[in-house]
This record gives sequence, C-alpha cells and structure tokens, in this order.
Amino acid sequence: METTQDIQVSRLAEAWAELQAHAANGQPLEPNAYRLAFADPEFLLRRETRGLRIQLEMLKPDLDQKEAGVESTIVVFGSARFPAPEDADAALAQAQASGDVQAIQLAQRGLRNSRHYALAREFARLVATDSLHCPPRDRMFICTGGGPGIMEAATRGAHDVGAPSVALNIALPHEQSANPYVSPNLSFKFHYFAMRKMHFMMRAKALVAFPGGFGTLDELFEVITLVQTKKAKPVPIILFGSDYWKRLFNLDVLVEEGAISAEDLDLFQYVDDPQVAWDAIRSFYALGKPAC
Repeated sequence: METTQDIQVSRLAEAWAELQAHAANGQPLEPNAYRLAFADPEFLLRRETRGLRIQLEMLKPDLDQKEAGVESTIVVFGSARFPAPEDADAALAQAQASGDVQAIQLAQRGLRNSRHYALAREFARLVATDSLHCPPRDRMFICTGGGPGIMEAATRGAHDVGAPSVALNIALPHEQSANPYVSPNLSFKFHYFAMRKMHFMMRAKALVAFPGGFGTLDELFEVITLVQTKKAKPVPIILFGSDYWKRLFNLDVLVEEGAISAEDLDLFQYVDDPQVAWDAIRSFYALGKPAC
C-alpha cells in the first residue's frame, strides 16, 4: 500500500506513464477517483469540464506558435474540394477513358476549378519568399485550415520555398486529415470551431478568401463583421477571384436596402492576380519590397 509520503514525492509524469501503460497493454481504463484529475480522461471528457477543454484549445496552439516565433499570419481560406492541376488532369483522362458522360463533366469542372489551386499556391509562394528575408519576429506566415484543396495549395506554396506554415485543422464526422505539406510542429487539431476561428484571427494580418463553400463564407463574413463592428483591428480582406464572388452575391443590394453603410464595401477588395494580392497587403502595412 502506498504511503502518504510516497504520494507526496510522486512525480506528475507518473500519471501519464500509467495511462501509457494501459494503452500499450490494451487495457481499458476504469473510472478511478484516486487518479490525478488532469490525467483522468473520463473526468476531462465530462460535460461539466467543457470549459477546461476550451481553455486548453486556446492555450496549446498559442504557446506552440509563440515558441516557434509565429507572430503574424496571412490567413488563406477556400474550398477543400478544388484539386491540384495535375490531379485534375489525371481525373479527366480517366473519365474520358471510361466514356462516362457525367464523370467527364465533373472532371472538366474539376480541371476548371484547379486554376484556383494554382493561384493560391503562387500567392503563398510569393508571401513566403519575401518573408524569408525578414527577421523572425517580422515574418508573415501562411495560415490555413490544414486540409485539402485551397488549404493544401497555400500550404504547398510555402513549402515550395522551405517556409513553415500554420495549419488549424478541425475534427469532423468525415475525418479531415492534415495535407502532406503542413509543418508538423505548427499543425493543430481542434474540436471547437469557435476556438479555431479565434486562433485564425489572433495573429492574422490579412485574410485572403479564394472561392469556396459554406465554410469559406462563414469564416469570411465573421471576419468582415468583426472588423465592421470594430471588435478586430482593420486588416486587408481580399476576395480572390472577382468573377466567382460577384456571381455569388451582390453586396450592393445591402447598401441599397440600408442594411449596411456604403463605406462598409471598402472593408474588402476583389483581386485576380497573386502578385496584386500580395502588393495590396504590403501597401496596407507600408512594407517595402521584399516585405522587410
């Protein structure tokens, strides 16, 4: 039987050693009132401890980014469904070989949308290339959701020039794993969408939204709202792909109906070229060329 003295001198790490031993031996953990609270999965996953889990999702990515010297990010949003050009070409060739008309149409759409992937990759490459010349504290890091599509493209652009990037992934019913170009030490997984969104904004010096779906729209309008209501500092908000965005919605209607002010349309801008997008961000912060 363990004595009181033994308990007092036990290292906290022993609690994790116990958990690892159970996992290694395939032994299920049973509820244990005597287990240290921070090493008790059943306790930490209770509904009543949700606040603690939220705090942990706030703290862990923040500390790790600070240790890695990440102070400023450029957040890139966009569809997870747009393929890389080389994958789109292969898919179209396969569809054409099958003779399936519907498959060919879908592959042609994929090839058309793959241009957004290529543009996102080029934009991120420009940002990363310029930032590599900066002192670590002044660098701008590409930050994405860490998944496929446009997120992969931007991460890949930074990876092309050997620059790290931040990935803020989310646990979904259909598992979304990190793309192969993320920096492992800066790849974080979240359970709570709210905490993930907060981390997107905590270090963001600009938001670049490529064509996307509900998730992209959700993130885009949340940022616009935060800036509009002055809950966040003004940052460049760039809608990349003017044809897509102007076909998707007509924000002039909001001005005409008095739902927003005319000056609210100045909170964002349309861009169609990677260099123009990067120049707009540099101009906003009066950065030279390169950025430092």
